[in-house]
Amino acid sequence: MPSLDRQENVFVLDLGDGENRFHPDWIGAVGAALDEVEKAEGPRALVTAATGKIYSNGLDLEWLFAHADQYHDYVVSVHGLFARMLSLPVVTVAALQGHTFAAGAMFSLAHDVRVMRADRGYWCLPEADIDIPFTPGMSALIQSRLAPQTAHEAMVTARRYGGADAAAVHIVDQAVPEEAVRSTAIETARAQVNKAGDTLGTIKARMYAPVLAALRDTANPLG
Repeated sequence: MPSLDRQENVFVLDLGDGENRFHPDWIGAVGAALDEVEKAEGPRALVTAATGKIYSNGLDLEWLFAHADQYHDYVVSVHGLFARMLSLPVVTVAALQGHTFAAGAMFSLAHDVRVMRADRGYWCLPEADIDIPFTPGMSALIQSRLAPQTAHEAMVTARRYGGADAAAVHIVDQAVPEEAVRSTAIETARAQVNKAGDTLGTIKARMYAPVLAALRDTANPLG
């Protein structure tokens, strides 16, 4: 399960050491950690990371198939997590040490900055291959954070991007050796701790107003 640590003014949220799929309990734990980051006072920033071969493999399809009657509420909760991260009033950095797939990849896009391992691991939106269409909120998030041609390729072809390829098309901001992923993310976050506060939150809320509206559409999240 996710765990939150603090290194001086940088909060480090470790998403876990497994597939880190979006199980309702996992979503709740991440949300509780974000509550703690948001209510803290003074300079601060947030890094999300994981331990092992996977940053996040996205939706918990096994749980979802077993609880099909809760599909609507589940999607609303996933959208809510994306919106929360996208608008968090601190600078956020995703440290992608391993595979980052589907909703996990979208979650990474909701961060301000992404640092990815250069030599192994893939960033991928596989929805076209697994026959699951993007919701309007998901589409809005992806298209707001990637260049049009990159968003098209990622969404339509389900291409798997290695670290260097992801950096070349600005899916991630840096591709670094495995041992440097988390430390680089923390250093990047530490340089931005003085940005935390209401002004940053307002900037993000206004910058991504249409995306946040789509993600927060609880009445019709599936389009």
